[in-house]
Amino acid sequence: MAEHIAVLSNPFAGKGRGAHQAEAALAHLRARGLDVRVYTGESAASSRILVAQALRESPRVLVVVGGDGTLSAILDAVCAAGVPVVLVPAGTGNDLARALGLPRRDPVAAAELVLTGVPRAIDIGEIRAAGRVDPFLTIAALGFDAKVSDRTNRLRWPHGVLRYYLALIVELVRLRPMEFTVSVDGAAPIHAPGTLVAVGNTESYGGGMPLCVGAAADDGLLDIVQVAPLTRLRLLHLFPLLLRGAHLTRPEVTHRQARSVTVSAPGLVVYADGERIADSECTIGIRRSALTILVPTTAQEQR
Repeated sequence: MAEHIAVLSNPFAGKGRGAHQAEAALAHLRARGLDVRVYTGESAASSRILVAQALRESPRVLVVVGGDGTLSAILDAVCAAGVPVVLVPAGTGNDLARALGLPRRDPVAAAELVLTGVPRAIDIGEIRAAGRVDPFLTIAALGFDAKVSDRTNRLRWPHGVLRYYLALIVELVRLRPMEFTVSVDGAAPIHAPGTLVAVGNTESYGGGMPLCVGAAADDGLLDIVQVAPLTRLRLLHLFPLLLRGAHLTRPEVTHRQARSVTVSAPGLVVYADGERIADSECTIGIRRSALTILVPTTAQEQR
């Protein structure tokens, strides 16, 4: 079978940016003389069907045009096939691309990594809950931040970023400490009331908020950040530090690394890569070097 490149795109990623990014990437790959086969999914379910078809034809590289959620939806199939991935970022947050030093605003430069990129094996996280195992790429959010995401998704008005701000205000008004129970690496569970727990394979989520500062996608470890119970005012004061990644030295914040963590709490909501994954209780683990991404040579040298 002739060597070829498979391109899987989500035209609805990044509020419609996916279609433009895919068009630019495809034009560049064809101009470079590559045999390109195109698969366009309109949902996570259709993307999983299409990637299975694409992988059966044994592409040399799988190009994914979309956001973190687009790639995380097909991770199991891609990791099982062992095919290297080129990510053309087209999502809202693009936090995996940020972590790996990928071109985030230039689909042509991102697509060029098919020819010039060097392989980097990265870890992926996995969330076990209610008999399911869901992989993720960036940060699993549990607590206040997950509730804001959940509220944002349930609101029908207003549109755009104002909907997020409204959700933030609603959850601030409703703010109560969560009665977390946490077990790290199989140790005895500890009652740890708090505002949130974040479990990171990479540093940031939400388009660059570096909650898990220092997390590396290839160290075989999860970074666990816990924030103690806070008043509304103290939480508002902490937010600017979160945005700058300057929060880990605060007394109300604890940070550790581990290979697994089990978290439960009444009313718990778990989000990862922009999607609601679980509630009530989950165990989060790590799959070492499970996915190969082609990255720029400069990004590999800076590790």
